[in-house]
Amino acid sequence: MRKVLITGAAGFLGSHLSDRFIAEGFHVVGMDNLITGSMDNIAHLMPRKEFEFYYHDVSKFVHVPGDLDYILHFASPASPIDYLKMPIQTLKVGSLGTHNLLGLAKAKNARMLIASTSEVYGDPLEHPQQENYWGNVNPVGPRGVYDEAKRFQEAMTMAYHTFHGVETRIVRIFNTYGPRMRLNDGRVLPAFFSQAIRGQGLTVFGDGSQTRSFCYVDDLVEGIYRLLMSDYAQPVNIGNQDETTIMQFAEEIMELVGNDQAYLDRRPLPVDDPKVRQPDITLARKILDWSPKVSRDEGLRRTLPYFREAVARADAQKS
Repeated sequence: MRKVLITGAAGFLGSHLSDRFIAEGFHVVGMDNLITGSMDNIAHLMPRKEFEFYYHDVSKFVHVPGDLDYILHFASPASPIDYLKMPIQTLKVGSLGTHNLLGLAKAKNARMLIASTSEVYGDPLEHPQQENYWGNVNPVGPRGVYDEAKRFQEAMTMAYHTFHGVETRIVRIFNTYGPRMRLNDGRVLPAFFSQAIRGQGLTVFGDGSQTRSFCYVDDLVEGIYRLLMSDYAQPVNIGNQDETTIMQFAEEIMELVGNDQAYLDRRPLPVDDPKVRQPDITLARKILDWSPKVSRDEGLRRTLPYFREAVARADAQKS
């Protein structure tokens, strides 16, 4: 049985990846220090013999006994509310954590895929963003701790690939959503869903004309799996090209949820908030024969029941 190490396994993406790799016949070693992940996301996997879990911070030395075929590095705070609260941990997991895991990949002769991000493009001057665009990032701004951690992560990964011959893959992930997202993680979709379900104001920053492109988690996982199994070592965008304004997105959420008490709550635009975000996925189509299959309307309908339950559970705990 092939073995894969997934860091950040108790997180939103890490838990879905764990499901996929077990379904593909792998033995999955999940690793997480739970600063943003939750054991609830992998509770269904704990009884399975194909899954084992290590509570560990990958910024410290990483040891996994026995053979290892693949490593997927998905450990990192990934939302503004998290990395603004934990800037040092964010920088360390992108630098020290990546270095430790690349060393493990070298020692085990394992192929390693890192989770990079569309944030490496910063507030882009190119639209949509192609992989050969170098970005427009403020390294000392509030978002710099995340953006530069990921840019360093890519550079370190390519250094190990070219200097040590480690097999590496780099996925640049654009906005992704689905079940198991945290209610309070600060990203737009959990915020809009929880606010609409509770009949609160949906927080729209600026005039709402900034754009995002949302990819359903199943599509993303498929793209990541194909990239890992490919022979392509350069960065690849994985995301949905269906672009929408934040204002339009808020209105879609309110209509889907159907709570007449929900309304729009306008706030000032945060510093360095990207004004546009849309992947060019030409490369993924060509190299991986991949493109998203789930429409935003369908993906939101699949996701709504999870958020209704999560909101009900959270509100019950408060009362």
